Amino acid sequence: MSAAEKTDEYDLIVLGGGAVGENVADRAVQGGLTAIIVEDELVGGECSYWACMPSKALLRPAQALRAAQHVGGASQAVTGTLDVRAVFDRRDSFTSNWSDDGQVKWLDSAGIDLARGHGRISGEREVTVTGADGATRVLRARHAVAVSTGSDAVIPPIDGLREAAPWTSREATSAEELPDSLAVIGGGVVAVEMATVYASLGSRVTLVARGGLLASMEPFAGERVAAGLRELGVDVRTQTGTTSVRRGDDGVTLTLDGGEQISADEVLAATGRSARSDDIGLEVVGLTPGDWIETDDTMRVPGSEWLYAVGDVTARVLLTHQGKYQARAAGDVIAARATGREVDDAPWGRHVATADHAAVPQVTFSSPEVASVGLTAAAARDAGHEVKVVDYDLGAVAGAGVYEDGYEGQARLVIDTGRDVIVGATFVGPEVADLVQAATIAVVGEVPIARLWHAVPAYPTISEIWLRLLETYGRDSA
Repeated sequence: MSAAEKTDEYDLIVLGGGAVGENVADRAVQGGLTAIIVEDELVGGECSYWACMPSKALLRPAQALRAAQHVGGASQAVTGTLDVRAVFDRRDSFTSNWSDDGQVKWLDSAGIDLARGHGRISGEREVTVTGADGATRVLRARHAVAVSTGSDAVIPPIDGLREAAPWTSREATSAEELPDSLAVIGGGVVAVEMATVYASLGSRVTLVARGGLLASMEPFAGERVAAGLRELGVDVRTQTGTTSVRRGDDGVTLTLDGGEQISADEVLAATGRSARSDDIGLEVVGLTPGDWIETDDTMRVPGSEWLYAVGDVTARVLLTHQGKYQARAAGDVIAARATGREVDDAPWGRHVATADHAAVPQVTFSSPEVASVGLTAAAARDAGHEVKVVDYDLGAVAGAGVYEDGYEGQARLVIDTGRDVIVGATFVGPEVADLVQAATIAVVGEVPIARLWHAVPAYPTISEIWLRLLETYGRDSA
């Protein structure tokens, strides 16, 4: 071993210091183990600096302004427009100006060590870390290595797109200047949220989606979001492909199916994610670099006693909160297995991520918002459930009218009539995000419809939608 190498031994080594990796290490340390995180960017990861936090910070000012503009008495007091620089400054405060000093202090307070550099699996229970100066450090794990390296934005194979230096979600959430115009390629969550941000700030936005919007959700969600984007002035082109992209001195030009061309200052590629696993030593353990990593519900890689993977890199659910949920299960089970404690790995047990399969909550912070959990009606039928779909106009709920003048929205429950429980719920409307937790509890807890009748919503709140949905379903059915 050269003088530049240093060898250390820990119970757990975590590759990746994002929110998910932090949670794996924290739970393991709380379980009595020692842990070290290996990170070559910022501790706190994608969510803290280029995804959840900056994107929601950018979205919130426009949401607050819209809310005031839609309430009589308040609307008369709103005479200005958004201050773009102030919006960006507020965003910067949520990213700590892209400094991870606070996150590093938290690691220290939690008893978690940090190795700065690029980590690669180099043997059984072994990770070699290469620092910025080229020095290497060999880490060895007594019990486990957990891969939590996340995902990267995909640049689709559109002629000329990569050469045009497109924005990805990172550039869109960290931009310091507002482009006069922005073209967005994609129809998923990142596409519609960033289209919402930039249209609200004053950019001329064109969104081009090969299919519809929010295709994995209930169809009415994408339809209402498309209408909301058009109300903001976005030129929404669904069922439209992009055949080529060229960058010139005056910006970018997109050529669409049929030959039509669209010009913009910048183009955002928002068409999906790929596993960030191409250079972490997967070949050493018989896996394919660049692939998603398959795990069981305890987040352990099949065939291995020591290798775990958590978060986006597994492709189970590409959402921060679900990755942190997986991380709690993984950190706890690693500690249990290491110390000989009982492992609770039955469905819905302490050491498994059961909810990943059919009880995932998600909020799309568009205008209107979309909040959903569980299965769509189509997915529930495909899974073999006897399904009844219950729809209700959210704007007809008294609390919605109090909340906003002319409130428009829609709610849906997907009910498994064989068991008389909710397996899915979707809410679309202004600021519906907080409705989803009650639905999540109902889905996870498999609360019988008959019992839900006794969960009386406070009046007049938008939560009264629960009563109206149950009434529509029919009390005799419960």
